[in-house]
Amino acid sequence: MARKTRVEFPGTIYHVMDRGDRREAIFRDDEDRERFMRTLGEVCERTGWRIHAFVLMGNHYHLFLETPQANLVAGMRWFQTTLTVRFNRKHGLSGHLFQGRYKAVVVDPEERGYFVTLSDYVHLNPVRARIVGLDDRLYEYRWSSYPWYVLSKGRASWFEPTAVLGELGFEDTALGRRNYAERMRRRAVECLTEEQTPALAELRRGWCLGERGFRERMLSLIESARSLTCMAASSRS
Repeated sequence: MARKTRVEFPGTIYHVMDRGDRREAIFRDDEDRERFMRTLGEVCERTGWRIHAFVLMGNHYHLFLETPQANLVAGMRWFQTTLTVRFNRKHGLSGHLFQGRYKAVVVDPEERGYFVTLSDYVHLNPVRARIVGLDDRLYEYRWSSYPWYVLSKGRASWFEPTAVLGELGFEDTALGRRNYAERMRRRAVECLTEEQTPALAELRRGWCLGERGFRERMLSLIESARSLTCMAASSRS
């Protein structure tokens, strides 16, 4: 079956995720994680991407990102190729680092609640994986954007917290960040027992997070892109 064409247009919001080849680790140590972060900064500088949330796990990563330009595919090609080359060079390896085609769920930016749902899902990955216990402080898990939401120290220029905070009615101030941290402590407890919502089901299994009208517009864009590709192929033959 043919792969689904990627949705690309200026200002698209995505949840991007990929795993290690054969589900093996893509991070062997903190140096690998620091290299990932440096490379993420480089691709954001090259593409203009804005990152709303991220988390690095043992054998996978999650990015909640926005592309001011229609350049997800080109950016991800450079990003994952560069990560693979650098990982292999460091560890004396060759071959694939990632399992294959990354997952990119396109998100409706106009639907209220999706930014919070998605950022919660990303930030609470270490809790669901039992890497961070309920008695631990989530912001001490270094390899996510959550510490930047709570402490604001060391933030990268490509990090964008205001959309998530604003959807909750919080400002990016000491008080707003404190309120966000208190909310996330409650969410950490809830996430271990709550049932899967329709939005989370779409994140995990679908390609689009949005209501019917948004989904239909995305399908129309996909069909238009396919038609243009077919026309270009025909003109070359």
